[in-house]
Amino acid sequence: MRKYRELLRMVLIALALRLAVMAFLYPEQLNPERDHWRFGYETGRIARSIVEGKGFSSPLFADTGPTAWMTPVYPYLVAGIFKIFGVYTKTSALALLSLNALASALTVVPICLFARRTFGERVARWSAWTWVFFPYAIYFPVERIWETWLATLLLSILFWMALELEDGKPAWVWVLYGLLWGVEALTSPSVLAVLPFLGGWTCYQLYKKRQRWLISNVVATLVFVAVVSPWFIRNYRVFHQFVPFRDNMGLVLRLGTKGDTPYWGVYELGPWHNDAEWEEFKREGELGYMAAKKRQAIAFVKEQPGWYVWTAFRRAVFLWTGYWSLERWYLKQEPLDPPNILLCTSLTVLALLGLRKAFRKGVAVGMPYALVLFSFPLVYYITSPEVYYRRPIDPMFVVLAVCAIAAGKADRPAERNV
Repeated sequence: MRKYRELLRMVLIALALRLAVMAFLYPEQLNPERDHWRFGYETGRIARSIVEGKGFSSPLFADTGPTAWMTPVYPYLVAGIFKIFGVYTKTSALALLSLNALASALTVVPICLFARRTFGERVARWSAWTWVFFPYAIYFPVERIWETWLATLLLSILFWMALELEDGKPAWVWVLYGLLWGVEALTSPSVLAVLPFLGGWTCYQLYKKRQRWLISNVVATLVFVAVVSPWFIRNYRVFHQFVPFRDNMGLVLRLGTKGDTPYWGVYELGPWHNDAEWEEFKREGELGYMAAKKRQAIAFVKEQPGWYVWTAFRRAVFLWTGYWSLERWYLKQEPLDPPNILLCTSLTVLALLGLRKAFRKGVAVGMPYALVLFSFPLVYYITSPEVYYRRPIDPMFVVLAVCAIAAGKADRPAERNV
């Protein structure tokens, strides 16, 4: 009972901290420029279209018709808040940022659970408290209305469940596992990069222990397919072609093929800040525009493969360290980069040291963490990075960093010896 009370205290303190910071940052969402563009960006636009009775449509600056730019979970959540509290209102901003803060605070719970299973009670406790005061988990949830923190909470729960499933569980747990993966896929499809690696590892662990693995995974897969299929069907009916999750891969590939990269964000190549691109988007339609950007990206890579490989490496360094440039003109745009580089790099170094400790305890301890850490960012190496993009795997970084500092020889996994 004492552990549960402490866990509740962690969640409440985490929530209070995030809400306190929100009190200073929420006015950023209320900037009326570009018709309240900062209020949720594409998500806010789609949510407004839903509330206005125009359906899941128009992600940018005009009525451009049905869209698959985003997956449906978060835009419909934002639309629900808009329906209750008004479109682009102060109350809606506070409600949505509070939900982000709550999701971040609740992530304490799965962090504690999977850290306890793999590294024992001491690391679990300190990992949870570290998340309570973790700067990224305090600032970012209340700085932007985005799906990141719901996706982070879901991935943390799924990671813990994957570890638990290694011991074999009843069918209903596998059903829940498939259901949550479906919800995660319709919240933030990029997280699916983790699924084949983590799922394959779970299957291998069950196979090695001679436990039933095939039927259980078929059940989870069928549930996953059942959850995501309505979105696929909707897209096919609307666009008359197969659009599995989002249709913007062509654009994000194009953003990763700019010939000059003094800045990591090359958004002038897209329709947000480029009038010619915006006119092309309206003229060609969403799918036509995305197809054109994909062709341009592929042509560029064929022309300059060496540049593309080098820039992919730079993007990887950026995601793992926060470093892109220390030029004076760059730091004028990103004044917080020096402390961010220090924090991000330190966290990465400590996490890698913790991962080494995990493998010393056993391959079965370290491998799930390694699979998540190294599979999740892969897509961003070839497209475009942003400081937000690594946040869903921050809980695993935090646990491994704490392991590097706090784990001793006496620590043992709480559930098993490995």
